[in-house]
Amino acid sequence: MKKMRYLDNVVTLRLDEATCIGCGMCPRVCPHGVLELFDGKARIVERDLCMECGACARNCQVEALSVKAGVGCASAIIHSWLTGEEPSCDCGGSSC
Repeated sequence: MKKMRYLDNVVTLRLDEATCIGCGMCPRVCPHGVLELFDGKARIVERDLCMECGACARNCQVEALSVKAGVGCASAIIHSWLTGEEPSCDCGGSSC
């Protein structure tokens, strides 16, 4: 089965690897397998699989993860539908 991909390079997911304590919660709660545990730390396996649900950030006890839940892909796609323009997350703050 092919994995769902969203728009390339628009995901707001960020991981501060230095802050991560390697608890393993983020890979457990991520519905798309974006994160994995490697050498005792979380790492992002494929950022563009992220649907920005925010589960990883909400469950990170040390706030090593951040994501603007539902902002990047959803906003870019809706903006594209409304304007007929190519999807882009560079909305200059006007519609994001």
